[in-house]
Amino acid sequence: MVDYKNKFYEEIVKKLDGEDAEVKSRKKFMMDFEDYEIPDSPDDFVSAWHNDPLSQGRSGMCWSFSTTSFLETEANRVNNVKVKLSELYTVYNEYLEKAARFVEERGDSRIAEGSLSGAVLNIWKKYGAVPESVYDGMGKGKECHDHEGLIKEISAYLDAQKEANNWNTEQVISTVKAILNFYIGEPPAEFEYEGKKYTPLTFVSDYLKINPDDYEIIISLKDKPFFERVLFDVPDNWWRGTDYINVPLETYISVMNQALDNGYSLCLDADVGESGLSGDNDVAVIPSYDIPSEFINDDARFLRFDNESTTDDHLVHMVGKKDINGETWYLIKDSMSGAFNGEHPGYFFYHEDYVKLKVLFYVAHKDALDSILSKL
Repeated sequence: MVDYKNKFYEEIVKKLDGEDAEVKSRKKFMMDFEDYEIPDSPDDFVSAWHNDPLSQGRSGMCWSFSTTSFLETEANRVNNVKVKLSELYTVYNEYLEKAARFVEERGDSRIAEGSLSGAVLNIWKKYGAVPESVYDGMGKGKECHDHEGLIKEISAYLDAQKEANNWNTEQVISTVKAILNFYIGEPPAEFEYEGKKYTPLTFVSDYLKINPDDYEIIISLKDKPFFERVLFDVPDNWWRGTDYINVPLETYISVMNQALDNGYSLCLDADVGESGLSGDNDVAVIPSYDIPSEFINDDARFLRFDNESTTDDHLVHMVGKKDINGETWYLIKDSMSGAFNGEHPGYFFYHEDYVKLKVLFYVAHKDALDSILSKL
């Protein structure tokens, strides 16, 4: 048991709430990493091009930060462009979609900061994307992202509409837009970039040359049929998407490795509430007191999802891999505050056992998934 303090998050709170603001430390059960051999540096990995890590601030936007980073890398791979995209443009339109769904379902739909990669792909198909330079969504006078007031006000407004039995979609969307515009600003309907004019949709198709339909999401859960599209039953799948492709763990990992070896990157959904994950040490492993490596299989993986010791916590961008002494390590780009406390800010080294046991899904381009798609 250690007194855990997230130093980077403390600095965020001080920037937002003043130097006198305090974040209490807490007792936390943590693995002792003193004699554990950890990769030395992100530079030692063979990795795909990616923008430098960024903090998501005081917000629950990991799903947008990670998937946007992944799609930036894809734009570079597909069209050889290097661009920083706006995470907040996606977040803005996501809230509009959540509000519309809330009305459609008469209040029986989740309103929260969390979401998943599939939502980003859906938003890109309907609304497009923009560069960060034309819309950063930071909010007036803010040094970092802060969505505490935003989510409270949207939630309170929608709860009031439910209480009043007011299901006027146009009115609700108009008011949610006004709240968003106040907190993070209104995004552009068109803009100029590198001397050309675009709408968000033409920017995706003509500049990035990304087709959101070219991406698939792979899961591995034993309670559902393999090589079929299934529902991923977690709260952040608020639109109840049923397009997740379920495969056995062996296939899940082998295809992941093959994709990375062929120059692809992946977006991951992982459980990060583990004693073997340490931002101070830039590492995520499965301790032997949890389960020995040789016993990690489909059963061990599903048991932890079923009893909720594995949960849908956080999304990250997997950008590379490296084999060290017969074991595989993965280089992870991460936007959460804890990732910025170590020697390599914004990066984690995930051990292969951690990925096998605790990574719930990954997103990849369909060209990296032939061996899975052919069995559907």
